[in-house]
Amino acid sequence: MLEDLLKAADASDVVDAPPFISGTWGGEGPPLERTGPYLRRTVSRATTSTTAEIDTALQQAGRYAEQVASLAPAARAQILETASRTASAHRDRLARLLALELGKPLKDSRTEIDRVASTFAVCAAEARRIDGENLPVAGWNTGIGNTALTYRAPAGVALAITPFNAPANLLAHKLGASFAAGNTTLVKSPPQAPAASAAVVAVLLESGMPHQAVQLLHGGGEVGAALCAGDEVSVISFTGSAATGAAVARAAGAKRLALELGGNAATIVCEDADAESAAALCARNGYSNSGQSCISVQRVYVHRSRFDTFLDAFTAAVDALVVGDPLDEDTDVGSMVDEDAAERVVRWSKEAAGLGARVIRGGTRDGATAAPTIIADPPAHASVVVHEVFGALVAVIPFDDFDTVLDACNASRYGLQAGLFTYDITRILTAWRRLQVGGLIVNGSSNYRLDHVPFGGVKDSGFGREAPRWLIDDYTVVKTLMLRGLSVWGEHRELPKENT
Repeated sequence: MLEDLLKAADASDVVDAPPFISGTWGGEGPPLERTGPYLRRTVSRATTSTTAEIDTALQQAGRYAEQVASLAPAARAQILETASRTASAHRDRLARLLALELGKPLKDSRTEIDRVASTFAVCAAEARRIDGENLPVAGWNTGIGNTALTYRAPAGVALAITPFNAPANLLAHKLGASFAAGNTTLVKSPPQAPAASAAVVAVLLESGMPHQAVQLLHGGGEVGAALCAGDEVSVISFTGSAATGAAVARAAGAKRLALELGGNAATIVCEDADAESAAALCARNGYSNSGQSCISVQRVYVHRSRFDTFLDAFTAAVDALVVGDPLDEDTDVGSMVDEDAAERVVRWSKEAAGLGARVIRGGTRDGATAAPTIIADPPAHASVVVHEVFGALVAVIPFDDFDTVLDACNASRYGLQAGLFTYDITRILTAWRRLQVGGLIVNGSSNYRLDHVPFGGVKDSGFGREAPRWLIDDYTVVKTLMLRGLSVWGEHRELPKENT
């Protein structure tokens, strides 16, 4: 299947991406066609999973769970290591598939596939580290004479629901960590990237993953809701919008959840920072993947003494970005996921201008391609400040007082990551303590992530942490063994008295 997917992408043909259920590629549901946002034609075709297919996948997952759990961690690790090498071997072809399906420039698409390979390698390493504890039960009088052991057991059936903006790497995180933990996994692909999702599943199957470990289903929210409600599902990992995350939680009921939701990321540039370097970095990270990242640079607060210098340098860096065909090697900014998303950038730019902000660049679109947009000094109640734009728009805002700007950052309903440019250690520690975010990037923008470092947010940005080691905690349960009357610890409550 992997070669079929990549061969079609190589030829720019429509890529057929069937579901994978009960060890077989293929489905009976209606077609789900994906229009490439830059090409404006059908680039991939999936098969929407039917109610019967969903029921079959859930039932089979319940049967498969014990089989997959019996696979030794070393065997899981070896498969994941092979998958890492397979992804690297097909790097350019997989990147082309992403570019066709999502309008993501080849530069960004190759980076994503590199991260897929890295993520699988990290998952392999974490599979080898799964362990347990010998608990210190004899440290309390009630535990004397006993031994208690724990180990982390597979949760059973995991459900992975992935978004469109990084469909390959985020699926690698969810599916890779779930398999490392010893689970069978149901995957619900994003409607915008069924072929990319099928390719990641095919990479793992080609690398030796047993078919019992994964099933892939396509469709919209109704498919996701049906899977979430399945009694067979033990844990759900979802990445997407806050609104959809709330719907997932409602459909799931009393299941374990790991939700990585939206963001409205802020970056602070203090007066002691190198404003020009900060501007260049924010320009690169603010428009990569057309700003379609939950940690993309959206709000940049710049100390007033450095505001003009930053804005001039930022504008020059944005002007140097190449906008155009995602399949062109020189392109920095391709298209957004669809025309509605690009229109949001246009609409919010007009709103900000009406509220007194300056639209320095952009505020226009050509189909689904939004021109990189710079909004200077919007008011605090403008949509570009309050809401998640998830697009090619950055707002640059002056500030005067550090404590006040921390409050402005925290005014958002989201709290995923923030950036801070300063060399003042007191400010760094103060921001780390006070900012209501899951992660703080110092001397970097909000849009920075290492796949082996915990990633997640607070407030409406969700809960749980996404990175293989931390996901494995969500994908496993602690099982305890109590050995009564058997102790590896000292058994006496007091030493016998000796005759002297």
